[in-house]
This record gives sequence, structure tokens and C-alpha cells, in this order.
Amino acid sequence: MALEITDANFEELVINSDKPVMLDFWAVWCGPCRMIAPIVEEMSTEYEGKAVIGKVDVDNNQEVAMKYGIRNIPTVLFVKNGEVADKQVGAAPKQVFTAKLDALL
Repeated sequence: MALEITDANFEELVINSDKPVMLDFWAVWCGPCRMIAPIVEEMSTEYEGKAVIGKVDVDNNQEVAMKYGIRNIPTVLFVKNGEVADKQVGAAPKQVFTAKLDALL
């Protein structure tokens, strides 16, 4: 299951991670977010131990969303060594997300 990333645990789970991180910025009311949710969950199982897969609810964690200038959701950030290495704005097929994450492994 994808980790719930919050303003409180963001630094510990994302910035200080020794593995690449895929972060899904989403909200309950967002239709395209619900479309990619099963992909994010599948990937959290497939990449267990190799990468951190997390979800940030933008309504409840506005600090992180503002820090990264998230204006459209879903936005998926790919973070390595505490820095944003890639991103995907909007819904996309699973292979788009896996290709971006694989490039960081």
C-alpha cells in the first residue's frame, strides 16, 4: 500500500529517503486522481524495497503542495536524493510512471 505522506512526515520519508520516491499529489474530489490510484497502489507493491511510493492529499497537506508549486492534480513527482528528478502532470498510463521511476533506480 502506498505510504500516506503528510507535511509532518515529508522530510523523514521523502527528503531523507535512500531510495527513489514517487509522490502522487491527489485529492478526494479529483476524478483523474481516482483513475491513477490503482496504478499507484500496484506500483507500491511491485517496487517494495526498491522505491518509496507515497500519496500526498493536497487538501490536508498544503505546505508540501505549496513548496513544490503543485497547481494541477494529479501531479506525480519523482524524487531522488531529496531533489525532484522528474514529474508527470495529469493522468497517464502505467508505463509512463514505471519508465520514469525505473530511470531513477
